[in-house]
Amino acid sequence: MYNNDSRLQVNKGKLRLKNPVLSASGTFGYGKELESVANPDFYGAIALKGITVNSRAGNTPPRLVEVAGGIINAIGLQNDGVKDFVKNKVLPLKKYDTAIVANINGIKEDDYCVIAEQLEGTPIDYIEINVSCPNLEGGGVEFGKNARSIGSIVKKVKERTSIPLMLKLTPQVTDITEMVRAAEDNGIDIVTLINTYPAMAIDINTRKPVLGNVVGGFSGPGVKPMAIRLIWEVKKVTNLPIIGMGGICGWQDAIEFMLAGADAVAVGTWHFIDPSIAQKINQGILDYMNIHGFKSVSEIAGYTWRHHHESKKNRHNCCT
Repeated sequence: MYNNDSRLQVNKGKLRLKNPVLSASGTFGYGKELESVANPDFYGAIALKGITVNSRAGNTPPRLVEVAGGIINAIGLQNDGVKDFVKNKVLPLKKYDTAIVANINGIKEDDYCVIAEQLEGTPIDYIEINVSCPNLEGGGVEFGKNARSIGSIVKKVKERTSIPLMLKLTPQVTDITEMVRAAEDNGIDIVTLINTYPAMAIDINTRKPVLGNVVGGFSGPGVKPMAIRLIWEVKKVTNLPIIGMGGICGWQDAIEFMLAGADAVAVGTWHFIDPSIAQKINQGILDYMNIHGFKSVSEIAGYTWRHHHESKKNRHNCCT
């Protein structure tokens, strides 16, 4: 089985990981909850459950429903706030041989700044600015739909912390490249995409919405083709490190994301099916590299994207 093979290392810009597999925020708790069945050390990084300035009780139950192709969740960012996070959740993470990602959320733009300031000096390796949570009454995904808001938030947070910044993008936009450009212009270091799609389910017997919040975020295998297309689009406009997510259930999915342009991948929903998925994906990537002659994961990242565009360029030059 996979054992920290150097060929799996990701070294692009400020993204430095021992392997290209992350846990997606919201599916791995704060690390320790799953350590008996999903060792955090097997991941290149673990993205922790999202935090806000103050504690939140979350949305009214039911908060989760299984549907064809995945799940819909409406957790509502239940958490104990950033002060509790720093005091009780962060220090135990120092024992893990993995990078730690704090996922931060805000109702107001300044909320992101307050959280970032309090994370400075902690063992957090990356801050993931979440402007794509669909389960907040205000802020969240509304920021992620507006390039000006994205630019403003990134700029403000950048001024408050020395920790490298990721930006988690929503698919709920007409042109995702516009959001990436705004973030890059204001100093973002890494982009992560995609977050969930808005969705709902109805119980045909009660004739009522299943979720207490009515609408939640759809994730799982059903979103993969759409997520890969957005990775492809983002790759056109930036050379920033890209972390791809959305329906990854095995190493084949991870490879597909990477060929499209992702430098690393994050597993979310599939943790509920197979908590040991990370080591299986890493081993699968190594086996794929051995079969196809790749010497590092960086050679896989964007391979199809590069060759497709080189082919188009050559065809154009032949005709001019």
